Amino acid sequence: MSTAGKVIKCKAAVVWEVKKPFSIVEIEVAPPKAHEVRIKILASGVCRSDDHGLSGAMYVKFPVILGHEAAGVVESVGEGVTCVKPGDKVIPLFAPQCGECSTCKHPRGNLCKMGDLTASGLMHDGTSRFTYKGQQLHTFLGTSTFTEYTVVHESAVVKIDAAAPAEKVCLIGCGFSTGYGAAINSAKVEHGSTCAVFGLGGVGLSTVMGCKAAGATRIIGVDINKDKFPKAKEMGATECVNPLDFKKPINEVLYGLTDGEGVDYSFEVIGRTDTMTAALASCHMNYGTSVVVGVPPSASEITFSPLLIFTGRTWKGSIFGGWKSKEAVPKLVSDFMGGKFALDPLITHTLPFDKINEGFELLRSGKSIRSVLVF
Repeated sequence: MSTAGKVIKCKAAVVWEVKKPFSIVEIEVAPPKAHEVRIKILASGVCRSDDHGLSGAMYVKFPVILGHEAAGVVESVGEGVTCVKPGDKVIPLFAPQCGECSTCKHPRGNLCKMGDLTASGLMHDGTSRFTYKGQQLHTFLGTSTFTEYTVVHESAVVKIDAAAPAEKVCLIGCGFSTGYGAAINSAKVEHGSTCAVFGLGGVGLSTVMGCKAAGATRIIGVDINKDKFPKAKEMGATECVNPLDFKKPINEVLYGLTDGEGVDYSFEVIGRTDTMTAALASCHMNYGTSVVVGVPPSASEITFSPLLIFTGRTWKGSIFGGWKSKEAVPKLVSDFMGGKFALDPLITHTLPFDKINEGFELLRSGKSIRSVLVF
């Protein structure tokens, strides 16, 4: 029986207020309007950005359905949608690509104006497709994937290889692409260079993979959790350091490890202002580049000496690894299917959707790299 054009009742993980756990409840998901797509979610990753929304570090409107790293199948499409059709396997895109705005038209731009990084929590017409007992629920990053069904704008979804395993390629929707692309696209790591990656979670390890793929000869992993070091070395790190093992600042430690030069490229993949400044200070004072990959808390600010960049260092940010999402995601899925990179080492736990709170506990305790929820 077709569900097209009808309201679907399904399970979703709703957060009612800041710092409260997820409640799995039955919600109503309205049919897609013009230029919208309704997706049946098959798998969704547990990402630190979702936890930032939950904790209040990242501004979101409550009640909300979080989640933004997923793979699914198109259930139905609204009027005028031609990019996907019912039955297509897809990845929702928190960094959409409309192809029309000035950023999409710029060769280096990937922060499309259709994105919802300002956290309006609503669709482009100012309404939501989610309700619970008549109460409106907000969306997250224009995707909201912690639900059996979601609705996204057509600019925020792309068709992928039908044979791709959803419980693995969902990571291409955020974590893997963000880290891997930060090295390949944003930093443009060169063959023979030296890199330092601060934070060895799922995105940090993907950054390590990107540095290795780009031909870096030294990749130094930095984390205060030494349990992450064996996995980092398996993914390509040549050595790992724990800042807690030293009395001096970590940037001085890294300078010592590189004959007083500093690294060519450093990446902050945690989202802390103190480590962002430390990562900047760790790279070569003249030609070093430091990339901010971790999502910073909304209210945070940085104070640093302008001498750090006056001497020539480059400090830059990277959103979704600098990829133009609609163009890049299907290619990344094809590369994965062709064995160009592995996602299995990043996935430490696969849990049923109703164990979502457990997935977040694993993340907060540092016991998981990526947990994937399957529906």
